[in-house]
Amino acid sequence: MGKIIAIANQKGGVGKTTTSVNLAASLGVLEKKVLLIDADPQANATSGLGIDVESVDIGTYQLLEHTNSAAQAVLKTDSPNLDLIPAHIDLVAIEIELVDKDQREYMLKKALEDIKDQYDYILIDCAPSLGLLTLNALTASDAVIIPIQCEYFALEGLGKLLNTVKSVQKIHNPELDIEGLLLTMYDSRLRLSNQVVEEVQKHFNDMVFSTIIQRNVKLSEAPSYGESIINYDASSKGASNYLSLAKEIITKNS
Repeated sequence: MGKIIAIANQKGGVGKTTTSVNLAASLGVLEKKVLLIDADPQANATSGLGIDVESVDIGTYQLLEHTNSAAQAVLKTDSPNLDLIPAHIDLVAIEIELVDKDQREYMLKKALEDIKDQYDYILIDCAPSLGLLTLNALTASDAVIIPIQCEYFALEGLGKLLNTVKSVQKIHNPELDIEGLLLTMYDSRLRLSNQVVEEVQKHFNDMVFSTIIQRNVKLSEAPSYGESIINYDASSKGASNYLSLAKEIITKNS
């Protein structure tokens, strides 16, 4: 039975897509069968895995509309054991189109029922908002990873996101768990980075992953080549951080 994990934070630029792509690739390298779902209209996870966004005919939009099955939307990627359901800019329209539908928060959950058992992990890269798209992802998921940037405004908005998770647990998905808070863009030379790490660890204790994702030039470069950090530079700090995170998640779920 595949575990579905949403990667969510309504703040932009905290490393959601970087985490989605590189964690998915790392789990794949560690011989887990992985599906990554791009649920962000910016489609950065799609282009970050080398898929031309303009060529996407069937993706997350069609999945949420239920015009195509999940199996029809799946694409193979160049990363071992990693499949992708891509996104396209047309996903922007889905929030308006779902508004009048019955059980609109359950569209993704229903769409994934057929293929859930074919994967060890299904990761969902969420849009930077708390709209219907993110709500669908949280309702469909078993757990959520929350990336937190090691910068001044890091904790701002975290309360709001945790409240959203609580209300999803209460109304739509009592099984939803917090897989962990992931500290990203850490720079050990900056006092501020260290303060944020201390603050988050003090407040949230065991909810915080031991792995911290460090600032790394290679991590920023990899998407422009349409590759995960594992394919782009397996010896980089970024690759070793994400492999360490993947191992932590596998251990936690074994």
